[in-house]
Amino acid sequence: MAISQKNELRRRILDAARKLLLERGISQVSIRMIATDVGCSVGAIYTYFENKDILIHSLIEEGFERLVNSQLSIEAAVLDPVERLKALCRNYIHFGLKNPEYYEIMFHLNAERMARYPVEKYRKARRNLEVISRAIKEISGLGTVSVSEPFLGAHLIWSLLHGLVTLIQFERIDRKIDQAALIESAVIQAVNLSAI
Repeated sequence: MAISQKNELRRRILDAARKLLLERGISQVSIRMIATDVGCSVGAIYTYFENKDILIHSLIEEGFERLVNSQLSIEAAVLDPVERLKALCRNYIHFGLKNPEYYEIMFHLNAERMARYPVEKYRKARRNLEVISRAIKEISGLGTVSVSEPFLGAHLIWSLLHGLVTLIQFERIDRKIDQAALIESAVIQAVNLSAI
C-alpha cells in the first residue's frame, strides 16, 4: 500500500473513532465498530494502533497539538504580554467551541475506562499551560503586578476558560446572556486571575 493510502486510512480510522466516541461514549465503542464504520478490517486498525486506548491517546495528542500550535503562534505574534494573554484566552475558547469533538476527547472522556495517558504525551499537552504561564510571568516583569506563582495562575485561568467552554458547549448558559460579551468578560477576568 502506498504511503499516501496508508496515511489516508489512518486518518479515516481516527476520524471514525472520534465521531463514534462522541456519539456512543468510550465504553460503547469497539475496534470492530470503528472498522465497520471505516470499511476496513479489524487487523488494518491494529496495524496503526495497538489497542483502543492507544487510538484514543492518538486523538487526544492530535487535539493538544492543534491547540498548542495555535497558542504558540499567538505567543510569537503578540508582543504586548497583557494583550498576548488576552489573545491566548480568546484562542483557547475559540478552539474549544470550534473543535467540540477534539475538546470532548481531550477533556471529557472518562479516564477510568482507558489506560493512563502516557507521561511524555502529558508533558507535551501541558505546553498550553506553559504558554499562558510565560505570558503571566512577563506581565509580572512589567512591574504593574507581582506574580508569585505563574503556573498556578495559568491553572486558574485554564479552570475559568475550561468551565466557560464546557458550559457553552452543553448549552448551560442563560440565553439572555450575550455569548460574545460573556467570553470577553471571561478574558478580562482571566487577566485579573494572572496576578496570583
